[in-house]
Amino acid sequence: MKYNLLGQTGLYVSELCLGTMTIGGNSDAGKWSNIGGIKQNQANQLIKRALEAGVNFIDTADIYSHGQSERIVGQALKDLSVPRDEIILATKTGGQMGSKPNQKGASRAHIMDSVQRSLERLQLDHIDLYQIHASDPITPIEETLRALDDLTRQGLVRYAGVSNWNAGRIGKAMGLSQALNTSRIQTLQAYYSIAGRDIERELLPLVTEEELGLLVWSPLAGGLLSGKFGPGASTEEGSRRNNFDFPPVELERAWECVEEMRAIAKSKGVSVSRIALAWLLSRAAVTSVIIGVKRMEQLEDNLGACEVTLSSDELERLDNVSALPPYYPGWMITQQNEYRRALSK
Repeated sequence: MKYNLLGQTGLYVSELCLGTMTIGGNSDAGKWSNIGGIKQNQANQLIKRALEAGVNFIDTADIYSHGQSERIVGQALKDLSVPRDEIILATKTGGQMGSKPNQKGASRAHIMDSVQRSLERLQLDHIDLYQIHASDPITPIEETLRALDDLTRQGLVRYAGVSNWNAGRIGKAMGLSQALNTSRIQTLQAYYSIAGRDIERELLPLVTEEELGLLVWSPLAGGLLSGKFGPGASTEEGSRRNNFDFPPVELERAWECVEEMRAIAKSKGVSVSRIALAWLLSRAAVTSVIIGVKRMEQLEDNLGACEVTLSSDELERLDNVSALPPYYPGWMITQQNEYRRALSK
C-alpha cells in the first residue's frame, strides 16, 4: 500500500480509501437502497481487513442510509479499538437529510447542525476531512467557506473538501478563501474511471494547478467495469448495475475499455477490476481511489490492485481505447501550448 499527500495538508492517506456507501441500507432510501445493506458485524470484518492491508482512509457521508453508515463506521472503529491518530476519517454534508427545506444544502445553519450530528453518530470529537457533498446554487460560497473555517478553528474539523463541483465553482472558492483568509478547500471528490474520463477536460488541470487532493468515487463505474458485463462476460448477475444504472456511462466506449482490460487481465492472471483500479492508481493527479464493497472477496480483489503494475505499452493501449473525443477549447489549447513549449526549447 502506498501513501500520498492529501492536498496541501501534510497528511498522508492510503492510495485506496474504503468507501462506506454500501454500509447500512434501508427500504425508504429510494434508488440508493440498492447500494447499501451491510450490517455491523460484516462492516467490522471489512474495516478490520482494510486496516490490516494498510488502508488508513475511510470515507462516509451523513446521507448514506440516512446516517446509518456513519453510525456503523463509528461503532466499528470503537469495536476494533482503532487509535484515532491512525485513521483519516472523511464524511460529507449537503444532501437531503429530512423533509424540511433547511435540512439540505451548504448553508451555515445546515453545516453547523450536520457536523454535530455526524460527530455523534461517528462517536468522535473531530472529523479529519469534512466535504460539501453537492453544489448548492442558492447559498453564497462565502457563507459556506466561513462556516467551514469556523469549524476548523473550533477543532471540530481538520480540513475541508468538496464533491461533485465544477471547475469554475472550485476556482471561485479558492480565490475567495484567499481573499477572506479562510481555510482553503483541500480536496475534490469526483467520479473518474477509465470509461468516464470527463474530469480530464477542466477539473483535472485545476486539481493539478491548485494542488488539490483528488479522491475518486465509483472507479468501476458502478460495477460496469468489473468484467461481469460487456464483451466476453460469463454472467450478467452479481452487480447493482442490474437494478441501479449509475453513474451514466457511454456504453460503446465502456465495452471497448472492458475488452482491452480483459485481454491485459488475462495476460497477468488478475481480474478486470484490478486492471481498472490499477489504471486509476497510475494517474499522477489521483490521491486516493475509493473502493466500495459488499463482500470480503471483493475487498481482497480490490486490495490486490495495489500490486498490479501496468507497463508503458499497456497504459498506452488503455489510454488510447478510453480517450475522450476532441473538444473546444481543449484542442485549441493543446495546439497553442505545443507552440509555446517549442519556443522554449
